[in-house]
Amino acid sequence: MGSYAETSADTNQSLIVAKGSFVAMGGAERDLLRIIPSLTKFFDVKVATLNSVPELEKLCEKFNIPLFTPKNPWEMPRGIISTILDTGINSATRAWKNCEGLSLEIKSADAIHIVSGDGSLGLLKCIPVNIPCHLHLLEPHRGLHEDVLHFDIQGKPKRNLKLTKLLLSYAKMKDKSIIKNFNNRNHSIISSNSNYSSERAKIVYGIKTGVLWPCVDISEFPQEDTNDIVNPYDSDDDYVVAIGKASFVKGSWETISMISGTKLSLVHVGGGDSEDIIKLQNHAKRLSVNFWVAPRLSSSELVPLMRNSRAVISMAYGEAFGLTPIEAFALGTPAIFVNEGGFTDTISDDLNGRLLERDDISSWHEALKQAKNVNNREKWMIAGREKILKLDLSPQEHAKRIKELFFNLRIQ
Repeated sequence: MGSYAETSADTNQSLIVAKGSFVAMGGAERDLLRIIPSLTKFFDVKVATLNSVPELEKLCEKFNIPLFTPKNPWEMPRGIISTILDTGINSATRAWKNCEGLSLEIKSADAIHIVSGDGSLGLLKCIPVNIPCHLHLLEPHRGLHEDVLHFDIQGKPKRNLKLTKLLLSYAKMKDKSIIKNFNNRNHSIISSNSNYSSERAKIVYGIKTGVLWPCVDISEFPQEDTNDIVNPYDSDDDYVVAIGKASFVKGSWETISMISGTKLSLVHVGGGDSEDIIKLQNHAKRLSVNFWVAPRLSSSELVPLMRNSRAVISMAYGEAFGLTPIEAFALGTPAIFVNEGGFTDTISDDLNGRLLERDDISSWHEALKQAKNVNNREKWMIAGREKILKLDLSPQEHAKRIKELFFNLRIQ
């Protein structure tokens, strides 16, 4: 039997790539946008989503990829009753069925690649059992299976945690059932995006998943600064960069507290809820930390911002993978991250960056001093780029791995 690359090229096998929503445009969404062009080399690709964004629409137009969306963009129900009863799955399924032409495409598809997130799992009810289907389960549903999303920006419970767990018990049970049933389905396979998230899937769902790394397009984060645009942060002070929507789970409050006393400014990229940003600004002011907030930035804007920083940092809780360290490696910017989650898959302490315990503030301050040293920056940069090569995180390789997953499904 020939390789799946030969088979797909000969028969133009069709692949539907689906994600519930692209609106967040975080790491998962950017990752998928990078991968889709490479997937077209192996498949006749079609894309489906319940809530699109201009970036996706332009990409599909550029590569002549059919894009299936409902007439009215779907949004995750956010009311307390909807959350308790987990009505989002059913409403998402209805929205998928309302995507004109998608049902017919699904029935004739050779393979379906689903990336987890709001609305994504609702598609599972629409897929015949004989069609090979891959679920990239980036992480178990954190709102149902962890407490971290139930704290406010300062780390205080939004409501009684015992009551919260009780109210979410039905939704939690339903989520487990959906994942386990899919895992037991013929012609199906589940991948996690890091060793950490794979271990979490084992703990939460009792299933074994493979690891399908995210990707990074190194061309977006070039080693040389020749084509850099003007740094969006136009101050001449020394600063560090933290990326991600402001929240407790991203460690936003703690990061400001940690930076206090270092004389470094903190640049926060990713915005956040207006009330949370105001609280963070007041917190920074009390601690005499210069705090600058940017909204979502393009890669071309992020590059000079990260390149000219002392370091890129994160105190996020249980990040599933985290592309930011890889992007920092590519630019040669020191990566200083908390010793948790998927960060441990990419960073080796004092080899290509620093991995630090959350509460060891003196070590954080020492690491920030080390990041100023030219020799340290050079050493970490070389080892960081070697890590990128070792993991082989290019979009092309990611697409090949997806191709091989479906090939393995077909020969089982």
